[in-house]
Amino acid sequence: MAETEDFAPDERPLRRGWTTGACATAATKSALNALLTGHFEDPVTITLPGGQTPAFALAHEARGDGFAEAGIIKDAGDDPDVTHGALIIARVAPGGAGTGVTFYAGDGVGTVTKPGLPIPPGEPAINPVPRKMMRAEIEALCAAHRVPPDYAVTIAVRDGARLAEKTWNPRLGIVGGLSILGTTGIVIPYSCAAWIASIQRGVDVARAVGLTHVVGATGDLSEQAARARLGLPEEAYLDMGDFVGGLLKYLKRHPVARVTIAGGFAKMVKLSQGAMDLHSARGTVDFAALAALVPADLQESVLAANTANEVLALAGPALAATIAQRARDEAQRIVGEASRVDALVVDRSGTIVGESD
Repeated sequence: MAETEDFAPDERPLRRGWTTGACATAATKSALNALLTGHFEDPVTITLPGGQTPAFALAHEARGDGFAEAGIIKDAGDDPDVTHGALIIARVAPGGAGTGVTFYAGDGVGTVTKPGLPIPPGEPAINPVPRKMMRAEIEALCAAHRVPPDYAVTIAVRDGARLAEKTWNPRLGIVGGLSILGTTGIVIPYSCAAWIASIQRGVDVARAVGLTHVVGATGDLSEQAARARLGLPEEAYLDMGDFVGGLLKYLKRHPVARVTIAGGFAKMVKLSQGAMDLHSARGTVDFAALAALVPADLQESVLAANTANEVLALAGPALAATIAQRARDEAQRIVGEASRVDALVVDRSGTIVGESD
């Protein structure tokens, strides 16, 4: 990765967008509203995990015998997202008494076929946070109308099977279409220049207010885990994303006494293997090297694993601790002696499962 000065920051702020999960949630709410009241909510407002309340205009609505469906065009903002402009459709129909909210894959939404993902094999590729968002909107509407929240939700993406060919889904064993994703509901535009510039400004602010310890986190879960563990001031937390190299190289020239790198297992494995850009499109986990770190009776299973998180499930905290130490060593090599580095490995539940000494 080039040094920051080699990047020219964007002249305008990048426009944020909405995840497929947020769009599916809004479509689900509007479709259920049509079932309960006879009218589609348009625009439809939802509540995101962070408390934001965006409104979405409908691009599709339909009603039939015992169902209603609504559709929303995904706007990914200025992010070069393969699903930008895709029509996300939710069909809602009454479910069996006492079944609660159930989810199904419609046309263009994939089905999970391999372990190691947040959703078990056989389930539609609708990730946990979007499921939680949709369930919350359904339960709130049903409570307002005093009916049980027993509904079947089928999510579809127009042309999703073709779009999925441009993603990692086939390699991950997600067949038939796209995944419905998102942990915050918001798409943060991917821009190397803007993101690295923001990391550097974060370091500058931390130094300016006299902090001696900063945290670079790969995502929201790892940042929250680090916050709970370390309890540092707000200015200490840097939204590093995948740009660990950009952070470490800047810290080498603008040091603080201590740096904590926090990230999910797969990204920390990449760092431990020498990657300075942790994005999935620019490098993969070396499973052979990972297999060399586990007991002999697990090596064959590691080599056959579908994802790094499947390996974590096989090998457990001992491997997470090894990865944390190796990631720390690699980061220390980059930053030099100017700062003392430690590392935290965080699992998908937001729990710290490994840390360097």
